[in-house]
Amino acid sequence: MPRSILEEGRIHPAIRDKVTASQRSIVQEVQAAVAAHAVVVVGMRANPFPRKARKALDAAQVPHHYLEYGSYLSMWRERAALKMWTGWPTLPMVFVRGTLVGGFTDLEKLIQTGELAKMLAN
Repeated sequence: MPRSILEEGRIHPAIRDKVTASQRSIVQEVQAAVAAHAVVVVGMRANPFPRKARKALDAAQVPHHYLEYGSYLSMWRERAALKMWTGWPTLPMVFVRGTLVGGFTDLEKLIQTGELAKMLAN
């Protein structure tokens, strides 16, 4: 089943530009990083799970690019835009070869099963 997203035709023409432009630069920054790096971790300060994801990648000797956006009380609008863009509700957001693979627990499973190595080998 496809992800449910409000159709553009259901957004009043007077606000479409505002919706399109809202936090566009942060989404573009993450898109550029995902295009430039095999593995990207998007996280925030004070959240232990982005740190755990990076440590797991380090232990697996997988180079990665890290983007950090604020803490619990700062940059929440920017993080909300990333969550709306990806549909992923939590941090970290881990991308492998341009594909969102989930968060820390999902990454950990990919490492343990060897799936991450297969994704990086292709």
